[in-house]
Amino acid sequence: MPAIKTQRHSSKKEVIISKAAKLFREKSFSGTSMRDLAEAVGVEAASLYNHIQSKAEILQVICFKVANIFMEHLERIEVNQQSSIEKIKDILRFHIQHMINNFEEVYVADREWRHLNEPYLSNFKVQRKNYRQRIAAIIENGIQKKELKSIDAPTAVLMMLHAISGIESWHRSKQKISAEQLEENMIVILVEGLEK
Repeated sequence: MPAIKTQRHSSKKEVIISKAAKLFREKSFSGTSMRDLAEAVGVEAASLYNHIQSKAEILQVICFKVANIFMEHLERIEVNQQSSIEKIKDILRFHIQHMINNFEEVYVADREWRHLNEPYLSNFKVQRKNYRQRIAAIIENGIQKKELKSIDAPTAVLMMLHAISGIESWHRSKQKISAEQLEENMIVILVEGLEK
């Protein structure tokens, strides 16, 4: 029976999660079977259970890994002394870079989280809502300080995050601009509407 091939500095579980993220993006969480995953990893389905309990566990790991990365970054941004506009730019750049460089996992956390089992589903919803509210608070603070235009902050957050999730189409494009150009263009487009 073949063993799970790992790369340097990655565990067998990390290989399984990485392959699962790719499959969940391509076929959806519901459309991916453990047999599909075993085939992608190159092992018998039964041997996957030596490393993971279920497909649901993999989705949970992916969703909370991504959510925690974004929350930790936001917490660092909240306490620094930048202007509100610089904080928003920093948050957006971080999102864009992760959507470019960790596309599979970010995509799955953004689109497939609804398939989480309880209590993880409720926990993830609370974390997601809290994250968006904290970005909105940065915008509202910028409005109060007259750094930003007077806009509805929660709407602005939704629009910015949805625009970044659209980077999926950049990944599929045959004639795409570089990742650096994409990031710069998105920052200009998304931030221009906020700047006073």
